[in-house]
Amino acid sequence: MKTPVLHTRREILRSLVGGSLLMPGILSSLMAESAGAAADPLAPKATHFAPKAKRVIFIFSNGGVSQMDTFDPKPALFAADGKMTGVGGGLSNQQRMLLKPGWEFRPGGQCGTMVSDLFPHLRECMDDICLIRSMKGDDNEHYNATLGMHTGSFFFSRPSIGSWVSYGLGTENRNLPSFVALAPQMPYAGTQIFNNDFLPAYHQGVRVVGGREPIANLDRRTKQGGLQELELGLADVLNNRHLAARAGDTDLAARIRTFETAFHLQTEAREVFDLDKEDDATLALYGLKRGETQGFGWQCLVARRLAERGVRFVELVDGSSSKNWDQHGDMAEHAVHAKNIDQPIAGLLRDLKQRGLLADTLVVWTTEFGRTPGVDGVKGRGHHSACFSSWLAGAGVKPGIAYGATDEIASTVVEKKVHVHDFHATILHLLGLDHERLTFRHGGRDYRLTDVFGNVVHDILA
Repeated sequence: MKTPVLHTRREILRSLVGGSLLMPGILSSLMAESAGAAADPLAPKATHFAPKAKRVIFIFSNGGVSQMDTFDPKPALFAADGKMTGVGGGLSNQQRMLLKPGWEFRPGGQCGTMVSDLFPHLRECMDDICLIRSMKGDDNEHYNATLGMHTGSFFFSRPSIGSWVSYGLGTENRNLPSFVALAPQMPYAGTQIFNNDFLPAYHQGVRVVGGREPIANLDRRTKQGGLQELELGLADVLNNRHLAARAGDTDLAARIRTFETAFHLQTEAREVFDLDKEDDATLALYGLKRGETQGFGWQCLVARRLAERGVRFVELVDGSSSKNWDQHGDMAEHAVHAKNIDQPIAGLLRDLKQRGLLADTLVVWTTEFGRTPGVDGVKGRGHHSACFSSWLAGAGVKPGIAYGATDEIASTVVEKKVHVHDFHATILHLLGLDHERLTFRHGGRDYRLTDVFGNVVHDILA
C-alpha cells in the first residue's frame, strides 16, 4: 500500500491554475456563491447623530510637554523665578524652587492667542486652533498617563481611541486600514496606543514606521500574474464557508478581512507612501526635502494623504520612550523637540485647509501630562498631571479661542477643567458618536472609551 501524498492548498491551486483554463471561471462562481457569507465588519456605519468630522488625525507628543513653556503664558512665573513653592514634582507637600519659562510668549494670528517662541509656525495658525489650557489627567507616571490618554484607562489595558473610532464608524476605504499609527518609534505604553484589546481584531491599528519599507512585507512574494489573486480568492471561499458555520468568530473574520486588506495594500498603500507626485511647494510646506522617507514632516504629509483617501483615524507619534519631551535635566531640550514638529504640524493644518479637508477632518494635538512649575532634577521640570495643554483644529470646533485657565504659576486648573474623559467624549461627539452609547460587551459588562465618566465640552463646539 502506497503512502498517500499530501499537498498544500497552494500546491493544489497551482496545479489547478496550470492545468485548467476553466479555473478562473470556476473560482468566480465559487466566490459569487460565498458572497455575503461574511458581511464586511468594517463597512461604514451610521452615526448616532450628524457628525462634524469624518476622520481624525491624532498627534501625540510623548514625554510630557511643559504647558508654561508652550501654550500657557504665566507672567507671574517669570517674576517668581527662584522663589520657593509647595508645588513640585506633583507632590504638594514638597518645597521646590520655582523655575521661570525659558521662552517669551507672543500673540498669534488675528485672535491673538499667546504662544511661546518654541512654536513660531504653529503660532501663525492659532486662528484655526481651539486651545485647551485646562486639561487634567489622573496619573503622573508616563506609562499610565499615556495609557489613559489613548484608552481612557490609566491602570488597565483597554482598546485605544483609534480602535474605538474604527469600531464605531467602520471605514470609507476598504483598500486601506481604518486605523493607521505612524509610529517610527514606540512611546510609553508601547503597542497599547494602537491596540484593539477586546474589540474585534480588525480594529487594531496598522503600524507604519517610514523608511524604504513603511509597512513590513508589503512586496508581493510572487510576480506571476494572476496567481496571487486566485490563491486569495480560493482562500476567501474556503474561509467564508468555514466562518458560516462558526458565526461570531471575530478572530476568523479578522483574518479574512486582513487577507483582503493586505492584498489591496500592495498597490494602494504603496501609492500613499510615494511622495514623488507632490509638488515642491507642498514638500516645502512640511519642511521636507524631495526623496525623504522619514522624519516628522514625512509623517504629517503621509497623514494628509491617508486622510484624503478615507482612513478614519491616523495617529502620529512624536518621540520614543527614550528620547522625548521628558526634560528633568534641562528644559532647553524642549527647543529640539519643538523644532522637529513645529513646521510640519503647521504645514499639515495649512495643507488640509487649502484642500478643503480641514472642514471635515479633526486634528488633535496632545501630550500625556504637563510639567511642574518648580524645578525637578538639575534645570528641568517634573511630571504634572494636575494641568496641561492640548488643542483641536478643524471640523466642528471653535477656531481661534483659548479655553479654560490655570492658576498664576500653571500648577492647577482654576477654570473650566477638561478631564481626559471629557476630551475623549468631545472627540467622539464631533464624529457623531455618543460616548455613552458607543459600548462593547466584554466579560459580562459593557465597556466604553470614557469608562463611566466624561462630559462633552459643548463650549468649544462651533
